[in-house]
Amino acid sequence: MKNTDENILALLADDQTFDQGFRMLVKTYQERLYWTIRRIVHFHEDADDVIQNTFIKVFKNIKGFEGASKLYTWMYRIACNEAISHLNRNKNRKLINNEDQMLFLENNLKADIYFNSERAQLTLAKAIDSLPEKQRLVFNLRYFEALSYKDISETLETSVGALKASFHHAVKKIETYLKENYDIVNG
Repeated sequence: MKNTDENILALLADDQTFDQGFRMLVKTYQERLYWTIRRIVHFHEDADDVIQNTFIKVFKNIKGFEGASKLYTWMYRIACNEAISHLNRNKNRKLINNEDQMLFLENNLKADIYFNSERAQLTLAKAIDSLPEKQRLVFNLRYFEALSYKDISETLETSVGALKASFHHAVKKIETYLKENYDIVNG
C-alpha cells in the first residue's frame, strides 16, 4: 500500500488498522518534520524532543483532523508550534554567546551527512541563523520546504501578505549578510 495521505487517513479511521496507519504516518513524515524542527531549534537533542512531542500531539488529535488542509500542513503547524513553544520555554536558559553558537553550528553542519558543507552553504546557514525567529521560520518553510504562501499561512495562522513581507525582509538580510561575509564564502 502506497503511503498517500488518503491511505494513511483510511487506516487511521479504522480502530483495527489505526496502529498500522500511525506507523505509516510517522514513517512518511518523520524525517521531513525533523529537519524543519531542527532548522528552528538548531540542536539535535532539542529536535528529538520536539519531534516526539509533535507526534504525541498528532496521535492525540488525529481523529479531529478534518481535512481542511493537507495532512502534511496540519502536522507542520503542530511541529512549528511545538518548536516555537520549546524555544520560548528555553529562553531563560543561559544563552550561548553568538560566536560560540556559530562555531557549534559550523562544526555540526560539517559533520552532518545531509548537509553540503561547502563554504557558501555554511555561510548561508550562518546568515539564516542570524535572522529573527519568525523570519527564519518563514524563510525555512518557503525556501527549504518549498511550501506555498497559502500553506505557510495555514501553518503559522497569519496572512499571506505578512508572510511575503517577512520572507522579503529575510531575503534582504541574508543578501546583506552574504555581501558582508563574501570573503568567508571565497575561503
